[in-house]
Amino acid sequence: MTDAEKLLRELIALPSVNPAFLPLNDPRAGEGRVADFLAVMAARAGLDVHVQKVLPGRSNVLAVLSPPGKVKRRLLLAPHLDTVNAVSEKQFVPRFARGRIHGRGACDAKGSVAAMFAALNRLARQGRRPAATEIVFAGLIDEENAQAGSRALADGGCRADLAIVGEPTRLQIVTAHKGSLWLRLETRGKAAHGSCPHLGKNAVHEMARIVDLLESGYARQLRRRHPLLGTPTINIGFIQGGTQPNIVPASCVAGADRRTLPGETEPSVRAEMNAWLRRHGLRAALTSDKSAHCPPLETDPRLPLVQQFLQTARQKRPAGVDYFCDASILAQGGIPSIVFGPGDIAQAHAGDEWIGQKSLEAAAALLVKFLRTLP
Repeated sequence: MTDAEKLLRELIALPSVNPAFLPLNDPRAGEGRVADFLAVMAARAGLDVHVQKVLPGRSNVLAVLSPPGKVKRRLLLAPHLDTVNAVSEKQFVPRFARGRIHGRGACDAKGSVAAMFAALNRLARQGRRPAATEIVFAGLIDEENAQAGSRALADGGCRADLAIVGEPTRLQIVTAHKGSLWLRLETRGKAAHGSCPHLGKNAVHEMARIVDLLESGYARQLRRRHPLLGTPTINIGFIQGGTQPNIVPASCVAGADRRTLPGETEPSVRAEMNAWLRRHGLRAALTSDKSAHCPPLETDPRLPLVQQFLQTARQKRPAGVDYFCDASILAQGGIPSIVFGPGDIAQAHAGDEWIGQKSLEAAAALLVKFLRTLP
C-alpha cells in the first residue's frame, strides 16, 4: 500500500460532510477532523502549518514547504476537504476491491487531497525542495456548497503564481470550466374553486409551458461554442406549485441550473431568457438562487507554469470540464488557476463512490515529477 492510498483510506474514515447537507449538530458534519488530521501529518513531515478560520468550527488548513532561499514564486495545491452526504454509514468505511478504493469522498475530492498531500510529503522527505519556489498545500472547506474556503483564501490576500485545484479530471490538466448560475422562476396566477377553473388563472399551467419552452427551444438555441467547453446548458431541477387539487394554483416556482461559458454573465443570461419568454408570450419573475457568484474559469494555457505542467504530463493541449469548482473563485481573486486530479467525475456523489488505485498513484507521481521541475 502506497502512502497516498493509506492516506486516502484514513481520510474516508473521517467523515467531513458539508453541514449544508445535514441536520444541525450531526456528528458527521464539518471538515474539522480531516483538517486536524492533516495538520498533525504535515507537522510530522516538517512542513509549516497554518490554520485559517473561515466559519465557526471550520478552517482551511495550510501546509507550507518553504525553499531554502528567498521566495520568488508560490504554487498552491488546493483540493477541498468537504464531501456530500452519504446514504449509509458504510460509505465512511474504506473498502478495496478490484483495484478500486471505495468510500464517500474517494473520488470527490479526498483522492486529490491524498495525491497532493502525499506528493508534497515525498518532496519534503526526499530533501529535494525547489530553491526559490514555495509550495503550499491548501485544504479548503465548503466547496460543495458556497465555496467559503476558497473565497476566504482569495479575500485574505493570498497570492500565488498558480493554483492547482484538486478535482477528479481523469489526470487531465484543465484550464477552463463552466460557471454555475441558479435561477428561480416564479409565475403568478389567480386562485379559484376547482369546479370553476375559468374564474382563476393557473400558475402551474403557465410554469409548465415555460419549462417545456426552456428545455426544448431555448436549450436548442444555445449554440455558442467554446473550444474546450462546448455549449451552455440548462436544466430545470424542480417545480413546486399549488396546494390541493380543488384550488386553482395562484403561484408556482421552478429552479433552473444554467451552465455558463466564459463571457456570459448573470445579467446577460437573465436578459436572454426573459427575451425568449416574451417572444413566446410567457412571463416569469427571474431571480438568482445562489448566495454567491459562481463564474466560469478560463486560464491562459500559455502561462509558464501551466506550460511546464503540461510538458511534464506530456499533454499536448489543456482540457475543459462542465462542472464548477474552487478554481474559478481563486482566479477571480487574482490567482491563475487550473484543475487536476485523479478519478472521474462520473463517480462523484454516487452511492458507491470509488477511485482507481492506479489513478491515485499516477496523480501523486506526476505531481512529484512536476514539483521537482520547479526552480
